[in-house]
Amino acid sequence: MKRLILVLIILAAAGAWYADRQGWIKLPYVGQGATPSPGTGPANGPRGPRAEPPVPVLAVAVRAEDVPVSIDAVGTVQPLNTVIVRSQVDGRLLELGFADGQMVKKGDLLARIEARTYQAQYDQALAKKAQDEAQLANAKIDLERYSRLAETNFGSRQQADTQKAIVAQLQALTQIDQAAIDNARTILDYATILAPIDGRTGLRAIDVGNIVRASDTAGLVTITQMQPIGALFNLPQQQLRALNVAMARGSVRAQALEADNLSVIEDGRIEVFDNQVDATTGTIKVKASFKNEAAALWPGQFVNIRLYVDVLKGVKVVPTSAVQRGPTGPFVYVVREDATVKKTDVVVGRQDEALSVIESGVELAQMVVTTGFARISDGAKVNAVTPEEDKANQPKENPDAQTRRRQRRGDLGPSIGQALPG
Repeated sequence: MKRLILVLIILAAAGAWYADRQGWIKLPYVGQGATPSPGTGPANGPRGPRAEPPVPVLAVAVRAEDVPVSIDAVGTVQPLNTVIVRSQVDGRLLELGFADGQMVKKGDLLARIEARTYQAQYDQALAKKAQDEAQLANAKIDLERYSRLAETNFGSRQQADTQKAIVAQLQALTQIDQAAIDNARTILDYATILAPIDGRTGLRAIDVGNIVRASDTAGLVTITQMQPIGALFNLPQQQLRALNVAMARGSVRAQALEADNLSVIEDGRIEVFDNQVDATTGTIKVKASFKNEAAALWPGQFVNIRLYVDVLKGVKVVPTSAVQRGPTGPFVYVVREDATVKKTDVVVGRQDEALSVIESGVELAQMVVTTGFARISDGAKVNAVTPEEDKANQPKENPDAQTRRRQRRGDLGPSIGQALPG
């Protein structure tokens, strides 16, 4: 029974102590019959309440900058030219002059088709013209003879006129022969297929030895122009006026961005925008072009597009991280001369991931807090430093400790003199 009473007393004491620690009740201190008087408790010193230390925060000055005005959109990369290379004659494929995925220049050899039949037709056309030219030469000689006889009345005028008509017929026949030669020459040239544009070849659709026909729709290979390359995207009709004004001023800069909307893939410019707004979506199509010298953009790829349509001159800017949102709208914490902060409502103009344009609420050179908002409120005491000062005050890491840390991450192998495992 005594043991049970002792256990209950211990449990009651532990419960009272825990309630006191949580603030649910207040137990008297040892040796006193009541709650300790102000100034003698654990949270107070002998001279009154203990002052809270300043909250360390980072702060930057409000500065004036020229801020570009941009429009963001999502676009699809599209080649400026795409060609399906097809044969214009029938025949056996003798040779392919490219590899899959190869960059080719305009005029490079792509394929050769057996051309003996077309060469024979060309030679035949040449021979026919030579035959007709011989007949024309003889007819001209006869015409000259009949003309002299007609002038001296030793021959009839009718015979001379008939001979003149024969010469004209033979001249027309030689012109027909020349056209036949040109046609045969063209068909013969079709047997050698050359690249029509600069670009990158895809996967070939036929192998050497197969019969190629002009009626084949698949063709031999597809060539896609990679440099330069385009991007097609839609903009809301509300942005049309700003884009139109920017185009009137000159070339409009465009950037292709990675999915993070920060890393720039390629710089380019706007080529053209459509002549009408799509009534179903309320958007207008815009086309940009990029040099794509590093082939970072690929046909069919989705990219973020950023257009720079204007520049705001000398506006007040702060880091976007300094702007907070409250019930009354955006605000910032301004660091005053007495090292306290003041909650200040601001009017924000344009804003992106890095900078916010402040139209009113703060002045140039005022310091605004960018970090540490969870521990501060209006009038709080702070210890504000700039990011540069904070970086300079960071302790430098021991090179040996840095090396050991990198080895633990696997960035480095064993240091010199350290035995390899095994």
